[in-house]
Amino acid sequence: MNNKKLLHKTTNSFLTYAVIILLTAAPAFYYTCQWLYIYETDEVLLFHKGDFVKDSHQNYTANDIAAWNKYNPNIRIVADMGVKKDSIVGKMIFEPVANEKEPFRVLYAPVEINGKKYTYIEKRNLVEMEGMVFSVAIMFLFIIIILLIGIIWISKRLTKKLWKPFYNTLNQIHDFEIDKNKPPHFISTDIDEFDRLNKSLEQLIEKNTAIYKSQREFIENAAHELQTPLALFQTKIDTLLQLELNKEQSHLVDSLSKDVSRLNRLNKNLLLLSKIDNETYLEKNTILLNDYIKKHLDFFTEQAKAKNLTIITEFISNLSINGNPALTEVLINNLFLNAIRHNEKNGKIIISTHDNVLTFLNTGQPKPLVIDKLFNRFSKLNPSSQGNGLGLAIIKKIADLNDWEISYSFYNDLHCFSVKF
Repeated sequence: MNNKKLLHKTTNSFLTYAVIILLTAAPAFYYTCQWLYIYETDEVLLFHKGDFVKDSHQNYTANDIAAWNKYNPNIRIVADMGVKKDSIVGKMIFEPVANEKEPFRVLYAPVEINGKKYTYIEKRNLVEMEGMVFSVAIMFLFIIIILLIGIIWISKRLTKKLWKPFYNTLNQIHDFEIDKNKPPHFISTDIDEFDRLNKSLEQLIEKNTAIYKSQREFIENAAHELQTPLALFQTKIDTLLQLELNKEQSHLVDSLSKDVSRLNRLNKNLLLLSKIDNETYLEKNTILLNDYIKKHLDFFTEQAKAKNLTIITEFISNLSINGNPALTEVLINNLFLNAIRHNEKNGKIIISTHDNVLTFLNTGQPKPLVIDKLFNRFSKLNPSSQGNGLGLAIIKKIADLNDWEISYSFYNDLHCFSVKF
C-alpha cells in the first residue's frame, strides 16, 4: 500500500476541487456572457424599432421606403408579412463580405406608415459578439489559472511552514530509542494542537523511560542478588552428588543440577543484556573472526558430539572486524550454540566467511522459522528446548549496538543466520 503525505493529500484534494470548479465555471461563464450579449442585442433591436416608430417616418411614401431600404442595409421595410407582434429570431444568413453564412439576430415587427401596414425587419451580426465573448472567456480562464497556481503555491509554502513542527516531532519520535537515554527535544510552536501533541509525547516518553529504567534496574539487581544463592545452591548439589545415593536420589539430584545450571545461564544472560543496555562494553579492537573460530572449533565440536553433528568451515576470505572482544565472543558462541541446540541427529553445521559476512547454516526442522518474534527475548524456536530464549535476543542486541545487520533465511533445507559487518 502506497501511503501519501498529509500535505500532498490536502493539496491534491484542493487541486482536484479547483480543477472541477474551473472546468464547470469556464463554460458556464462563456454561455452566460453569450446569453447576456444576445439579450443586449435584442434590447438594441427593440430600441431601434421604437425610435423608428417615434421618428417622422409616418408620412413616408413608397419611394421614401425604397430609398430607406437602399441606404439602410440592416433595416428593411417590407410589405405586411402577417406579423402580429414583435418577434426576434436567430438565423444563419449569408454575408457577402465574409463569403459565408454568419449568425444574426433578426427582428420582425409590425409597423404602420400612412395608414398602411408594413413589417419592420432589422438584423444584427453576432460574429463580433462571439469573438468578444471568446476573448473574455479566455481572459477569465487565464486569470483563474494564474489565481489557482498562486493559491496552490502559497498554500504549499504556508502549509509546509505550518506543519514543520509536526514533521520535526515525527522525525524525533522515529529516531527515539528508549534504551539510549536521549529524550527528544521538540521545537517550540505557537500552534495549539502541535504544542499539546508535543507535551503529551514528552509526558508519555518521560513516564515510559522511568518505567523502563525501573525494570532494567530491577533485572540487574535481581540478577546480582541471585548470583550468591545460585552459587551456594550449586555447591550444595555438588556436595550431594559426592555422597553415596541410591539410583532414585541420584537421578533427582542430577535433575536439580541441570535446573540450577539453566538458572545460572539465564542469570548470566540477563546480566549480560543489562550491561549491554548500560553501554558497559564500549572498548573496541580489531578482531580476526577466522582465527577465533579456528581456536574454539574443538570446543564446539565436543559440544556437537551428543547429536553426532558434522561441522564444516568455508573460510572464503579473512574476516577482520572492529568490535568489543567480549561481545564478539558472545555473539559467535551464541550462533554456535543455537546451530547445535536446534539441529537434528547426524545433522551438519556450515560456517562461512565472505565479503564482510559471517554465516552459520544448520540442518533442523524442515520448515522456516517464524521471523516476527525470532529475535525477541524469551522467544523459543522450540518450546521443548532446554534454552532460555535469550540467545538470539543477545545476538540481535550485540548486532544493533555495533550497527551490524543480523538476518535469517531458509533455503535448501538449511537454516541460515548471517551477520553483515
